[in-house]
Formats: sequence, C-alpha cells, structure tokens
Amino acid sequence: MTFADPTLSDDLIKEGTDASFMTDVVEASKTQPVIVDFWATWCGPCRTLGPALEKAVRAAKGAVKMVKIDVDANPAYAGQLRVQSIPTVYAFVNGQPVDGFQGAIPDSQIKAFIDKLTGGEGGSTETAQLLELGEESLSLNDMGGAAQAFAHVLSIEPENEKAIAGMARVYLAGGDREQALQTIAMAPQDSKEPAVQSVRAQLALSANAPAGGSAELEAKVAADPNDHQARFDLAEAQSAAGDFKGAVDNLLHIVKADREWNDQAARKQLLTIFEAAGLTSDVSRDGRRRLSSILFS
Repeated sequence: MTFADPTLSDDLIKEGTDASFMTDVVEASKTQPVIVDFWATWCGPCRTLGPALEKAVRAAKGAVKMVKIDVDANPAYAGQLRVQSIPTVYAFVNGQPVDGFQGAIPDSQIKAFIDKLTGGEGGSTETAQLLELGEESLSLNDMGGAAQAFAHVLSIEPENEKAIAGMARVYLAGGDREQALQTIAMAPQDSKEPAVQSVRAQLALSANAPAGGSAELEAKVAADPNDHQARFDLAEAQSAAGDFKGAVDNLLHIVKADREWNDQAARKQLLTIFEAAGLTSDVSRDGRRRLSSILFS
C-alpha cells in the first residue's frame, strides 16, 4: 500500500528503500530538507499521518521533500535510527537527522514541524543560524563561541532541545560532567531529538568508564589479546575519553571473536557508541558496516 498521490512528481514524495536511503535521504538532504516517514501497511495511525504529511509537503511548494519507508520491507535504517514505534518521522538536513516525532499529530503541528524545518512561518531563521554557528564553533573547539551561540538560542527559545544539547556538549568538552547532566535534564525525558539522545549516550559512556587510565588496560590486552573483559574495559575507557574509533575497533574485535560474550555486551556497547558519536558520523557509518559484515558473514 502507498499513500502517495500517483499524479505527484517522484522528486517530491517517493517510496524509499534501504538500498536507496543514502541517495534519497542522506545525499538529497544536503541540498534540501528531507522528511522520512517510517510506516507499515498494518499501522492504523500511519493511514492518518501519511496523507496529512503529503498534503503539508505539497503545500510547502518544493521547500521540503518526503521519503516513505515501509519498515517491514526495509528494516535496516529504521533499526539504526532506533525506530521503536510507528509512525515515526525524522527530518534530515545536511545528511543528518535534525528533528522528529512519533505518532499521528494534528495538521497544525505538522505545519509547524515543516515551517521550523524550512524557515517558514513557524520557524526562526535567526535560531537556525545561531545553532549552525554553535555547531561550527564546537567543531573548531571554540567552546566560548559555541556557548554564546547556544545560550543566545535558549534566551529566545528556552525549550529548544538542540540548544540544550549543544550547551551540554560544551560542558562535556570542558570536563564538567555534572553541569552537562544538569543541562541535558532540561530536555524532556522522552525526547526523540537525536542531539539530546547523543549527549545522553555520551554521559552514559562516561559514567561506565573504569577507574584509572588506559595504559594498564592496553598492557593487559597486549599481554593477552583474548582477554575480552580487559578489551571491553579498554573500549569503555576510550569511549569515555571521546576516542570512539578506538573503542569501536576493540568492541568489533570482541564481537568477531565471540559475538555472544557476556550476553552480547560488546554489540550492545557498540550501539551506544554509535548513538553518542552521531548515527550519521563517519565512525558510526563505518562501524555499522563492519558490524554487519561480521554478523552476517
């Protein structure tokens, strides 16, 4: 079943697949916002939300595109994005998920969602520019500039979850874990905002870091490469320090050697790291590819 209007251009609303996801969503969103509707034929609320979304996308007159993903036929990216119920909608910009919601919502909220994404009536160009400035400052390790940009957004929109997550990341980068915890607590506990989930995953990783540095653990792993517990502890220490690539390498080593070790602890820890690093980051993309290669080989 499809909710798409057959008279509508395929360039605006289309049925997507796992195979076409990178092209239809990730790459396409680098030039124009893309809304992804995860749905299924048996889902009642999907029958309500789907047509409403399509109507709103058409009303935006080309400012946004829409891709529909049947999760039964295409489970891969739904799993990677941790879609736990449907319908779930994500908005992608510049190759990354930036906003989303679950369940059928009223037309007014759909319009506000699209306006926010496209800078329309319900969106704020100033806010979007400040968030972009904050992200750029973080990437340049300019914590002062990032803090100023995110704080400015919060002065305009105190409940802006991207800005809340941004401020928490500033505190994390400065080593102030307690302030990061207090800041991210400003976001709703059930927030689906990817930036919020990423920070919470980073905080969970830092909370589980073993005592002491990595040097002793590295020595233990070098002495016995099959010491999975030592390698797992080393991965925890690396992820807590922000070395996601090193942690992923060690966890994949465990999964390859014994995927069932400690109730699949290595695979579960990998999923947390992918979330902390950002689901569309190079570390996560490469890690997911390598994990799939191991699990399905």
